[in-house]
Amino acid sequence: MADKVEFELVSPEKLLNAQPVDMVVVPGSEGDFGVLAGHAPMISMVRPGVIDIYEGDRVVDRVFVAGGFAEVTGTRCTVLAEQAQPVAQIDRAGTEQEIANLSEDLADAKSDGERAEVEAKLAVARARLDAVAAGAPAH
Repeated sequence: MADKVEFELVSPEKLLNAQPVDMVVVPGSEGDFGVLAGHAPMISMVRPGVIDIYEGDRVVDRVFVAGGFAEVTGTRCTVLAEQAQPVAQIDRAGTEQEIANLSEDLADAKSDGERAEVEAKLAVARARLDAVAAGAPAH
């Protein structure tokens, strides 16, 4: 177990994943970062993107997160996600429709605050679409 890192993915609703893994790759605000056992302690913001969970040298699970925070220690990686959804469960057509609707909302935005709110939602929806376009893990 010394070569594993304890990975926890938590959403506001519940603990979504808690398991020992060989590596996890997290979409950090400064770029993706991989976490292995013995990683230096750090805290990072998480941008909308996909967390890849590895066993050995292969991805066994992919989870879309809409942002949040990650805390890393030498033995654990905990991601507190604003929203999380397995990539395999993302509805591509629904996400494309959401992007179209948000694009219309953006064009209709009447204030900078409203525009910023819609742009943030649009960024998450586009990242979700990118996640599903990248495909599922190869088993």
